[in-house]
Formats: sequence, C-alpha cells, structure tokens
Amino acid sequence: MKETEPSTNEREFLLAALKEGARIDGRSFYDFRSLRLSFGADYGNVEVQLGNTRVLAKVSCEVLRPYPDKPTEGFLMFNTEVSPMASSVFEIGRQTDEEVLVSRLIEKAMRRSRALDTEGLCIVAGEKVWSIRVDIHFLDHDGNLVDAACIAAITALLHFRRPDVTVVGEEVTIHTLEQRNPVPLSIHHIPICVSFAFFDKGERMIVDPTHLEEQIKEGDMTFTLNVHKEVCALSKAGGIPMEMNQIIQCSKIAVVKVAEITAQIQAGLDADAMNR
Repeated sequence: MKETEPSTNEREFLLAALKEGARIDGRSFYDFRSLRLSFGADYGNVEVQLGNTRVLAKVSCEVLRPYPDKPTEGFLMFNTEVSPMASSVFEIGRQTDEEVLVSRLIEKAMRRSRALDTEGLCIVAGEKVWSIRVDIHFLDHDGNLVDAACIAAITALLHFRRPDVTVVGEEVTIHTLEQRNPVPLSIHHIPICVSFAFFDKGERMIVDPTHLEEQIKEGDMTFTLNVHKEVCALSKAGGIPMEMNQIIQCSKIAVVKVAEITAQIQAGLDADAMNR
C-alpha cells in the first residue's frame, strides 16, 4: 500500500516549529525519545520501545559445519521481519526500500564491525561451530527503525546465553540448561546507531526522527559508533549534500548519545540479571 503523504498543514507546522528551534513532540533537536528495554523470560529475547516505535529481537543458536576457508569461525546471521501491523506501508512477502535499508545498516553495524567474536563460537575446528541468528521483528513504526533495531539486536546478543559444551576427543556433548549454566557470547564492543534528519538545506538537523519528520526530511545520515569513539559505519542514502563541518558536528553529537544509550543498555542488563 502506498504511504499516505503528510498534509500541507502538517508539513508547514513542522517546518515552522523547526525554524523556531522546537519539535512538535517537545524535544530539543538532539534529544532521543524515551527508551525502554523489556527482557523476556528466555535469554536473548528483548523488546525495545523508542517513543512509539517498537522492535523485538530474538537470538537463537544451532550447531553447523563451518566454511572450509574459515574452519574456526562461527556464523552471525540477521533476519528482519516487518508486519503490516507495524505500518500500513508494509506488506507480507514484499520488502520495502526502507526494510532493505534497515537490514543493510544492521549488517554493517554488527557483523562488519566484528562486534561478536566469531572465533569464540568454534566447538571443533573444521567440524562444528555455533551459528547465531538474530530475528528482528518490527512491531510499531513511528520513525527511526534503524536505531531501535540496532539497540534491540546488540542488547539481545548481550543478553543471550548459549548452551555449554564439553569436547572429549571426537565426542561433543551439548549440555542442557538444567545440567550446566549457559554461556554468554563474547562481545568485543557495543555498536550503536545514531540517525540524523536534515531540513532547510542542511541548516537544521535533528536526531531520532519520528515518522512524520522522516517523511518531510531533505536528507539523512546514520553514524554507528561505540563508547571508544570508534566509527563502525557511516551511511547516507541520498538526499542533500553535506559539508565536512556538518559531518564532524554530527559525529560529536553521536558520541554523546552513544555513551548515554550504552549506559542505559548496561543498566537494563544488570537489573535483569539481578531479577533472575
């Protein structure tokens, strides 16, 4: 279904508010919406709510044979699923451009930045490795699916526990959760996406745009960083051209936001661990 375009009144009101230094939901230009993390009963099951945007991430694992040229490396795979319940623009069995873009950005943020130690997934070199799968479900779409999905994916990976394994000679024993405590994944760093939307020929920029702001924006850019100020990825899918000083300013804002979000993720994980 074709997306409903914002009305002229909506467009003019939003742009007028931005010119006055305000956003229609009351946030400042560089404020994220309220972030809430909810952990399921099973390890690796996390729901993220960013304002009215909701994303569910679920991590699972299985034992597979590694690639011949990478005998000691396990697998990390991502799968995104969008339901028409999240937004009327999504249809079952047909990927939209937005869904494809989100999938690619998550791949860059997580797999290409080597956030997960894939060699730590090896059980028997050349024979058995763990394959980690992250299923990302978009439940409600009110803008900035990328940042919400990234937070959900990395939090679910941090929360996940795989079964413990014993190797004696050629015999591999995978222990149940009742036999042995499950083992956390080895995470090198925590990549976080911070998305910007640009208006008025790039003179005004905001973080964490809502769906309405995304519809009216003139361009966008997504930084992926960690708390060590390392840039894992930078994505700009069209729109207005950016000056170098604007990109540098965005990176400085993103560094602050990444530190805040990472701290909130860690606090949520600690609280969940205390309650188990």
